[in-house]
Amino acid sequence: MKRFLIPILLFGLPLAIFAQAHSEVAKDTSWKKLLRESYPKTNEIVHTKLEVRFDYNKAFMYGKEWLTLKPHFYTTDSVLLDAKGMELKEVAIIKGATKLPLKYKYDGNQINIKLDKSYIGDEKYTLYFDYISKPNEIEVEGSEAITDAKGLYFINPKGEEKDKATQIWTQGETEANSVWMVTIDKPNQKSTQEIAMTVPNKYVTLSNGLLVSKKVNTDGTRTDNWKMDLPHAPYLFFMAVGDFAITKDSYKGKEVSYYTEKSQEQYARKVFGNTPEMIKFFSEKLGVDFPWAKYAQIVGRDYVSGAMENTTATLHQESAYQNNRQLADGNAWEETIAHELFHQWFGDLVTAESWSHLTVNESFANYSEYLWNEYKYGSDAAYEHNLEDMQGYIASGGQTKDLVRFHYADKEDMFDGVSYNKGGRILNMLRNYVGDDAFFKSLNNYLTTNKFKAGEAGQLRLAFEETTGKDMNWFWNQWYYGNGHPKLKIDYLYNDAAGKASVIIEQTQKTDKVFKLPLAVDIYNGTDKKRYNVVVENKIDTFYFDYTTKPTLINVDADKLLLCEKTDNKTEENYTAQFKNAKNYIDRKEAIDFFAKKTMPELALGLADKYAGLKVLTIQKLATSPYKADKNVLDQIEALTKNSNKKVKAAAINYLVKNGDTKYLNIYQNAVNDSSYSVAAAALKGLIALDEANAYTVAKKLSSDAKGALGNVVSDILINKGTETDFDFISKMYSDAPLSQEKVTMTPKFAEYLAKLNDINKIKKGIDAMVSFRNAIPQNFREMVSPLFKTAFAKITKAKGAEVEEYINKVSK
Repeated sequence: MKRFLIPILLFGLPLAIFAQAHSEVAKDTSWKKLLRESYPKTNEIVHTKLEVRFDYNKAFMYGKEWLTLKPHFYTTDSVLLDAKGMELKEVAIIKGATKLPLKYKYDGNQINIKLDKSYIGDEKYTLYFDYISKPNEIEVEGSEAITDAKGLYFINPKGEEKDKATQIWTQGETEANSVWMVTIDKPNQKSTQEIAMTVPNKYVTLSNGLLVSKKVNTDGTRTDNWKMDLPHAPYLFFMAVGDFAITKDSYKGKEVSYYTEKSQEQYARKVFGNTPEMIKFFSEKLGVDFPWAKYAQIVGRDYVSGAMENTTATLHQESAYQNNRQLADGNAWEETIAHELFHQWFGDLVTAESWSHLTVNESFANYSEYLWNEYKYGSDAAYEHNLEDMQGYIASGGQTKDLVRFHYADKEDMFDGVSYNKGGRILNMLRNYVGDDAFFKSLNNYLTTNKFKAGEAGQLRLAFEETTGKDMNWFWNQWYYGNGHPKLKIDYLYNDAAGKASVIIEQTQKTDKVFKLPLAVDIYNGTDKKRYNVVVENKIDTFYFDYTTKPTLINVDADKLLLCEKTDNKTEENYTAQFKNAKNYIDRKEAIDFFAKKTMPELALGLADKYAGLKVLTIQKLATSPYKADKNVLDQIEALTKNSNKKVKAAAINYLVKNGDTKYLNIYQNAVNDSSYSVAAAALKGLIALDEANAYTVAKKLSSDAKGALGNVVSDILINKGTETDFDFISKMYSDAPLSQEKVTMTPKFAEYLAKLNDINKIKKGIDAMVSFRNAIPQNFREMVSPLFKTAFAKITKAKGAEVEEYINKVSK
């Protein structure tokens, strides 16, 4: 699962890496004494067969299920199954052609069934259930990664929302699929499946495996039969229904398809079209070909997370939708596509034994983003992503949490910056330590040994040890079963008389833990480089290097893959040499950051860097430097307004806008209709800065096609200067904005706009949109934004009086 909630910062809470407010809210700390062991296997699921139909008016699902199980080892005469919030009509065991009723106890969450006899190990039996699933009537709590957990979702089932598609989709992780099917809802179970879905004939269906048959019924419905011949975990079972267009690709004769709303069909291949190449790349890297019969991706309305790796059928949130102008800045969803695809191996083929071992699912999926960037876009893009994710982990406050955690308040707490970001960085260090060939050979070993079964961190260690011949306990104990990360202070001493350099590395983290850190040290004399491999393993280590000519640079952690925070006490001359000669992305970024901090003119060197991301960083740093009005700098940045990279072009134009010179008017006029929203937004800011009186007219003209950065600029102008006639655009802009800090910031402005209106119906519609957004924020964060909404509603009430106040009180309860 790729988890997105509010992807920037919400009132200082770093949700991008999902700081665990959920567990912190809980005052009860008794969970610290609870061992979160793997769920015991008394019985095992063998096969799940379902026949389902949907009641759109009631948001019910009517199900019939045949569940085949067997005792795992010991003889048993009972079975405990998960079935949340169901109305059970019949519980029986199949005996030949007959059904024998069984005695059971049901507490609303689990069914404890007394079987007809004692069954010995591996002796199969099939249970039958007739039931009604009522997902909207069950009270469940989600997490920071998964904002709801009712398993089965009816989206606009009665078609009452004019601009919203009617859809059904499911979300199983962590243990929510037992809302709509009877199962043992644990990750260490595996089952094959058959699902027959009866739906209105106008709709498309999607499930795991292959669509093996369709039958058109006389009542205007159709029954689609989906079959999955290979076993997978219950939380990965999936159903979707809706009016989707299907765009088809292929990989080695297997269907690769993209299910989108019909309005988005024209962009489907542009968003998802790299998938076949990704499948090929990952298959070849792992030495394990894509193991499933097909791979589909579908975009669901109002999805409660970022994306979910249901076996053969990944579900994405609406943020995946992008038009040509958004894609001009790069596919913002591409890393998520890679993440979910990699789960088809790590998570689906081999599944975490328990949520304590979530790392063998999510750390790998997180690391796949690095792998794809490295392959497709080069090492600079990969290193940039690695740094962003490392910073995300550090900001998450997860330094006291082990990667493998046997103690947690709730299983949902495992979906955090440790399991994702930190785990991905640990895999990167592991790859660097053992080498590429051994790393991917070890992954192959782990996958082939444990395919169609559950896995855990210890099995991963054994796979590496078997491959490399090295004892890896120290690495696992430090990084998998330990917490935190090193904080390093690095100092340099040079004794020219003795021709000896001393590198002193001190671990300054405020714990007794001392990390063992194999790392490379590169010694530079100009462009000449010599590498030394050392191991840091004490609180303070000093390493000595002989020289005849004083080094221009000593580069510690030369591969720049170490998960750490560091204070690296290099000189100005060292950083200048580092920028020029040490070619790693991090090397160059560190130098640019140093030049900016020390206000060195060398900062401008970054404008000529080969990587677009560092060009943009340099432009941003220069904008607050003493050199922001330097003619040479301005000339270079003006030249970058013609750069082929849209992000560089937008950054350059934004820089010139702040300069305020009218000579750049022609640049703004030419760029305001650019194919990139970010470039057009920057140009619009420039035009407004030079002619503020004309801002409304220009923004109104551009409002017919304004999303992303351009949409933000246009909406700000129209909210500030707009009239009643702009309501449809402004309201849609607000309603369509993703659940984000951007939308939180937009809310008070939107309220001010509503306060200016006279049309009571428009005001009420706007209030409805605000309430809808507030209610979409998970409960554990909603309290944090409550004051903002109260203030926003108060502004509207003050301007519009009692009728509006009464309406707000009515709808905001």
